Amino acid sequence: MKFKYLIITFSIIIVIIILVTALLPLFLSSAGMHSAHSGSEFAVNFKYITLPLIIFMVLLLVGMGIYFFFNYRLLSLLEREDWPALAYYLEQKIFVKGKYTERNVRILASSYLVITDYVSVLKLESKTVLAKPSAVTSNVLLFGSARVLSGNHAEAAAFFNNHLEKGKIRAKDKQWAHWYHGFSLLLKGAFKMAQPEFTSLAVSSRDALITGLSAYFLNTSIAKHFSNPSECLAAAESGRIRVVNAIKNLAGWRKEIDKMSSEIHIVIIKKYILEAGQWLFSENNIAKYGIQSGVVNEEG
Repeated sequence: MKFKYLIITFSIIIVIIILVTALLPLFLSSAGMHSAHSGSEFAVNFKYITLPLIIFMVLLLVGMGIYFFFNYRLLSLLEREDWPALAYYLEQKIFVKGKYTERNVRILASSYLVITDYVSVLKLESKTVLAKPSAVTSNVLLFGSARVLSGNHAEAAAFFNNHLEKGKIRAKDKQWAHWYHGFSLLLKGAFKMAQPEFTSLAVSSRDALITGLSAYFLNTSIAKHFSNPSECLAAAESGRIRVVNAIKNLAGWRKEIDKMSSEIHIVIIKKYILEAGQWLFSENNIAKYGIQSGVVNEEG
């Protein structure tokens, strides 16, 4: 639905609620308004219940109108998916006007990634880390992903490791930062350094995608680089069983992907997620390992 139609729909709903809230007590009390008791009761209810609710709904309506007015350009560009124009618009707000908000930085970094302008992502990071370091930390997956995509795998691994050591990454991003750290190490060929990250995530992560991806890479990429791969294969088996137990089938795995489809760091590795799904739910693997008790959170 277009943003403007969404705003109009919500506005109409709020207006209807205001009218119902204001008029319904009048209709309900009209029959008994002749008594002083009914009249005083209506006055009390209106003063302490109805009027505050009406004021709240009016303020909500005004707030929505103000938000839409000041963000119309941003919302319309997002709606059209005009990424170059959106990037230019946000560059003016951030670099010229100095509005280094976490939202502005996130959307601009995402826009650069969509148009594969990785150099600009790193430029944005270098300026943001001076103006508002917390905006870099809150968008660590985007800035790290730019390094991965640009082929700077060693730099990407160092970037993720540095932020993980600082311990300031948001809880919801921390495990993905660990996974991307391992992935960066894998891409640069440091298989033995990547193994601990993927092993830990495969056996303990409560995110189904992280668990499945970690198990997949342990089995298909990392184990072959060890003379004794039993630990890798055991962790991969554990991760696979946990995912299969929680999600049951490939259709469920794809639903998990769809839930996260708006996240750039998921889109970037979607190819590997789909490959992991095929491996996790292949008939041979299901027959071999079955479905046992697992603890992966179905909602990721």
